[in-house]
Amino acid sequence: MHKLTAIIPTGNEIHNIEAVIASVSFADEILVVDSLSTDGTFEKAQELATKVIKREYQYSASQKNWAIPQAKHEWILLVDADERVTPELKEEIQALLKQPEIEHTAYWIGRMNHFMGERVHYSGWRNDKVIRLFKRDFCTYEDKHVHAEIKVDGTVGKLKNKFYHNTYITFDKYLEKMNRYAWWQAKDYDKKTGKLTPYHFVIKPFYGFFKHYILQSGFRDGLVGFTIGTIQAYVVFMRYLKLWLLRRGRE
Repeated sequence: MHKLTAIIPTGNEIHNIEAVIASVSFADEILVVDSLSTDGTFEKAQELATKVIKREYQYSASQKNWAIPQAKHEWILLVDADERVTPELKEEIQALLKQPEIEHTAYWIGRMNHFMGERVHYSGWRNDKVIRLFKRDFCTYEDKHVHAEIKVDGTVGKLKNKFYHNTYITFDKYLEKMNRYAWWQAKDYDKKTGKLTPYHFVIKPFYGFFKHYILQSGFRDGLVGFTIGTIQAYVVFMRYLKLWLLRRGRE
């Protein structure tokens, strides 16, 4: 059986750390990469994980690329603190790792997303998936501040079962997170965005709402879908506003 390292990046995740570690307890090594937490996450992780290492947080891709080479085993399962490996996903991963020869270098894993206490079925989150099971020496994250995906030197398959994913704590915390994302996106978009115009501040935010709420059937998720669409429009507007500020040295 191929051995597995589960990597869990954390940063002030005391409300998640015990449950996420429990969900990967089948791994041969549990490696927690902590971003200098101040809420007890580091101390709790030391009690439960195989190994806990610290590094100041820059952005997600940087943190993960630093952590991956430090895994003891060839196969990596990367799980964010707000995700859980379900029993069904656990069984599928274990069955895959028992195979003498594993067909692919990496695997997509879908996510069952939850927001404001409700399962989100539409709103652009319906087919959400991430590459999280992969061979250590053949995969790295692209160098982006937000929504970086793994670059794979090999073929990519897909698992049938999904992560449970609940990024929501409180509405205020979620908006704080979206504001951080907007700053990071502004940095990513600086090189590929020309002169800022009303198109960026009016049309693109409106289309962000229209896409999530109408085209991707967010209206079928009720108030939750409307809220997701509205936040999407807000984040797009803030991305370009912060890019405008960034270019003027007014962060």
